Amino acid sequence: MLEKNLPLELVNIAYKAGLTIMDIYKKDFHIDIKNDNSPVTIADESAEKLILHELNNKFPNIPVISEEAYSNGIVPNFSEEFFLVDPLDGTKEFIKRNGEFTVNIGFVKNGYARLGVIYAPAMKAMYFCDTESNAFELKIKNNFSESFSLDNAIKINVNSSKKLALTAITSRSHNNPKTSDFLKNYDIKETLLFGSSYKFCLIASGKADIYPRLSPTCEWDIAAGHAILKAAGGNVYHLDGKELQYGHEEKKFINPPFIAINY
Repeated sequence: MLEKNLPLELVNIAYKAGLTIMDIYKKDFHIDIKNDNSPVTIADESAEKLILHELNNKFPNIPVISEEAYSNGIVPNFSEEFFLVDPLDGTKEFIKRNGEFTVNIGFVKNGYARLGVIYAPAMKAMYFCDTESNAFELKIKNNFSESFSLDNAIKINVNSSKKLALTAITSRSHNNPKTSDFLKNYDIKETLLFGSSYKFCLIASGKADIYPRLSPTCEWDIAAGHAILKAAGGNVYHLDGKELQYGHEEKKFINPPFIAINY
């Protein structure tokens, strides 16, 4: 029963985190640089504090591995089930104020991304999946309170026209020549640029077909998107064709190169 309750709970938590982020987005904020040379803001930290508080209250027996906590050397003991959290994915896009940033909360079971929610607060778009392998999009209206139902969610699926030329999507801030070379192996009609985990949502909803990532990412960057994409009919693979798995503390939770695609 626990997993059946997760989607609504995670959507509500992501939405609350989005409120916190957008409140800061409208103001001036300071930018710090972490040890890995990536930027961090008060929005990252405030959203994470809220998410951790909510998850620990509602699901005290499920460990949470979160980006900013990990940056500060905090890693909980975890085994079969755990959350992977990026409180503000696309911090560079947040700093640029282009709206392409997300809240990511993923649930992992036995190494595989099982459930996820991605909220893009500047675009008022929520994506999530359930335990029945269904993926959904929910448009957030201005009059939503801090708690709401999923009744208006629309089921989404990947583009099933796999034999046609593909729409690729690549990172706005982390693109490189290797990615362009990799895509030469496919029949690509168009390449889009976008920041954050929202790229997974675009594939899950049929607006793009393939997202190769050959530069480093961390598990909390993609677990939620992986779960949503898989529920919509796609998946995330190693370059050798095996499905990506999670919980690799020995690798500092850094993902190998991967491809997200509509099958």
